Amino acid sequence: MPIEIPSGLTPELVPLSWLIGEWEGRGRLGAGEAGDEHFVQHVVFAHNGFPYLQYTADSWLSDENGNRLRPLSTETGFWQLDRPLQDADGGPGLTPADIVPAYKSADEVETLRNSQDGFDITVTILHPGSIAELYYGQIKGPQIQLSTDAVLRGAHARDYKAATRIFGLVNGDLFWRWDVAAGESPLAPHASAILHRTSSPSAAQPPTE
Repeated sequence: MPIEIPSGLTPELVPLSWLIGEWEGRGRLGAGEAGDEHFVQHVVFAHNGFPYLQYTADSWLSDENGNRLRPLSTETGFWQLDRPLQDADGGPGLTPADIVPAYKSADEVETLRNSQDGFDITVTILHPGSIAELYYGQIKGPQIQLSTDAVLRGAHARDYKAATRIFGLVNGDLFWRWDVAAGESPLAPHASAILHRTSSPSAAQPPTE
């Protein structure tokens, strides 16, 4: 199915544009085997004129029919292309960016394409409990692969050392899987889900006031 690209989208978000919108669906904890718990998740990828997407994901434990039982978790973060900083970029802190974006056209963004014919991306995700993940990876068409470069843990955070995430758009639905390593254990299935789009990309814009 065709991918809708919102009008006025910052050019360097075009490779990520198929994520934009609201998604909701159901998943399973662990490897999704018999006895693994069910959950419902609502995800938003929003844009507001900056060269990154704002991400939120709220999850609830559910029964096998998708009826919500109680809150499970929430996470929030930012998704963007991994590319060198330009003079036009803002930061740190409240230092404003130039009015004209660093990459002004789709042709300029194409110069960022990597040797695998995709785009390098970076994702920062924050969790309650004093945990933050920094991922690097690649987006290639409707597929994303991410691996943690660093996991920041507070003094009283749960043990957690690495993770990988994969996302894919299949027949208009968002499929994802998350593997986690804790302690001395290797990466193991943590959760997976299939989400259905519930709003158009043009609707996914955070309030400006």
